[in-house]
Amino acid sequence: MWRRLEANMDSRDPFRHNVLTSGHRACSGCGEAMAARMVADLVGPDAIYVNATGCLQVFSSHNQQSAWQVPWLHSVFANAAAVASGVEAALRIKGKKTPVVVQAGDGGTFDIGLQCLSGMIERGHDVLFVCYDNEAYMNTGVQRSSSTPHAVRTTTSPSGRLSQGKKEIKKDLISIIAAHQMPYAATATIAYFPDLKAKVEKAMSIEGPRFLQVLSPCPLGWAHDSALSVSLARAAVETGLFPLLELEHGELTGVMRLAEQKPVEAYLRPQGRFKHLFGSKGGAVELRHLQAIADARVRRYGLLDADTQWTTEMAMQSQRN
Repeated sequence: MWRRLEANMDSRDPFRHNVLTSGHRACSGCGEAMAARMVADLVGPDAIYVNATGCLQVFSSHNQQSAWQVPWLHSVFANAAAVASGVEAALRIKGKKTPVVVQAGDGGTFDIGLQCLSGMIERGHDVLFVCYDNEAYMNTGVQRSSSTPHAVRTTTSPSGRLSQGKKEIKKDLISIIAAHQMPYAATATIAYFPDLKAKVEKAMSIEGPRFLQVLSPCPLGWAHDSALSVSLARAAVETGLFPLLELEHGELTGVMRLAEQKPVEAYLRPQGRFKHLFGSKGGAVELRHLQAIADARVRRYGLLDADTQWTTEMAMQSQRN
């Protein structure tokens, strides 16, 4: 009887094979929930996950309940990489090859957790560190982080008569990571699943520290329609503001080149966090600054080179197929 009941329940459960299942408390359209589901399903259930404090930890594991179907540890904000280092070292001593995966937001990666991440890489721990980058401290009320882009309005970088939002530009974390000469590092988004899939699979095939930064739009913090999360992640790439890269041992080995570069306004206008830039003289100056930032990234990584091997159009066609 119990076997029949379990079989019937299983057949009705469309999420039975997911590592991160239904029942969590993520907002509608949460890019981080989408990214975590994608990455975890690609890594698979035979892994140990260490989760830094942040949105993902709060909405997926709360009050003695969990949406995770795998061994899952909650660390504090700063030390997820250190905890994972200890887990990996213990597994190595026991002769086990179980993969270890760190999950953290940009606050737990760019800022509070950077020291432990750097140490994990320098010591050569066999760990995949995944940063779900939603560009602010969303869990605690949308405060700026060093991942927050220039001119964004947050609760700690307000816009008004004396300010056009955050004055500083987004920290170039992937270059900092590359300076560690680690085996593999890459950027990705929820908009290009074939690209994300290839990068996760490649990372899992490599021994040593690996790093993946996944742009994950936040409808609450970015103030956009929840139906636009994927299209905004795509627009971030198409404007050049978030290049998709691969690096091995500090050297650039792959980029997703663009068939054409879209103006940054196509990415910025649907987001309420940039609303103050439209219709004001000061805002127009910052829009030009943001376009210059995007143009510089396009030039730096050769995103419009004529000998393109993998364009956004090809990626979109692959996704449709």
